[in-house]
Amino acid sequence: MSYIGFAELPLHEGRVPEYLLKRMRLLGSLIARYIIEVYGPRELLLRLSDPFWFQAFNNIIGMDWDSSGSTTVTLYVLKSAFPPRSLVDYGISVLGGKGSDARNIPGEAQLLGDIVDPGRIVELSKLSARVDSVAIQDDYTLYIHGVLVSDSSDVLVIQQGMNISGKLARRYHILVERNNTITCDQDPHSGVASMKISPALNMIDTQSNSARRAVVEIIQNTPTESLIQDLHKVNRLVRGLPELTIFTSKTTTMINPSSLREKFLKCPRFYRPITDVKRIEKIAELIKKLTPVTFRDLMLIEGLGPETMRALALIADLIYNYEPSFRDPTTHLIDPFLYAYAHGGKDGVPYRIKPRDVDKTLEFFIRVVDSVRAGSREKELLMRNLAKFTMRLKKIGLITK
Repeated sequence: MSYIGFAELPLHEGRVPEYLLKRMRLLGSLIARYIIEVYGPRELLLRLSDPFWFQAFNNIIGMDWDSSGSTTVTLYVLKSAFPPRSLVDYGISVLGGKGSDARNIPGEAQLLGDIVDPGRIVELSKLSARVDSVAIQDDYTLYIHGVLVSDSSDVLVIQQGMNISGKLARRYHILVERNNTITCDQDPHSGVASMKISPALNMIDTQSNSARRAVVEIIQNTPTESLIQDLHKVNRLVRGLPELTIFTSKTTTMINPSSLREKFLKCPRFYRPITDVKRIEKIAELIKKLTPVTFRDLMLIEGLGPETMRALALIADLIYNYEPSFRDPTTHLIDPFLYAYAHGGKDGVPYRIKPRDVDKTLEFFIRVVDSVRAGSREKELLMRNLAKFTMRLKKIGLITK
């Protein structure tokens, strides 16, 4: 089973001050460790796969409720506590991160090879990125890509995209449990949260079933030369050039100008000309050689980008009349502002964070752990493991007392 959701946040600038980052790392690490010890690594991944639990978690440790930086900081906190080599000791590892760190995932995955299949992790990482940048085209460019792995082969991908013009960031969560995978043949979204809804090309929506099959069949059965000719026809159609009907043939569907105008209003970002036709031709030739059988196979081909997918979807729509889905996958318009009242936020939303309040929370958490009676074998094990974890935090300088 797969779970996917996303949250949308205004872009924020600036860094977390060191005094606050230290507390965030400590508090976030302890909360995550407690969940792992009591409920297991899979439960932590399941909770983090919910974009609003994730939001609450980063609010608790001191990030502002609407901060785009919350994704970066939270992944940093988790990776500091559970680096790639920690899978043996803690049952969870965090790979990747922001920018160039995301490119380290293949190498980091090899460090887990004694417990889980690194090839599966890399494949799921790649598929997740393609789902949220190629199959779904919502005008956001991915710039954060983190992967959390449990010792039972659960994989959680958390990534974030940036919309510079709108000054917004959108976060995507994908959880693939145990030995399952991302099929790309059905709408996998289970929960979606966003501050803004707008039409987007959505090739993994159930309403895109026919469009997905058409795209694969076009690649399989259409010579590259004919494919490029169809693409030129499509470009003329979306540019609104006169006498559109002369470009149809026996295999095409007659499209009149009024119908086109109605179509274009559904999703303007989709109905645009393809500018680099020569590049699409090169990619099409490569795809033909690799002969993908399924849409998932197509998604895994190196070089397949958003523009190529849009070109194929446009041909399927305007030439063969298989219109894709333009449904924004948002299901929950939830304001997570409430959680920011725990400690405040680093930027003063709803009020500036007070380090003493965070320290009190840390002290309370430690007292609760210390008050656990030693008579329970399970609780004794929990205390020993938390003690080992605390010692590790001291070694890396997160705890000074």
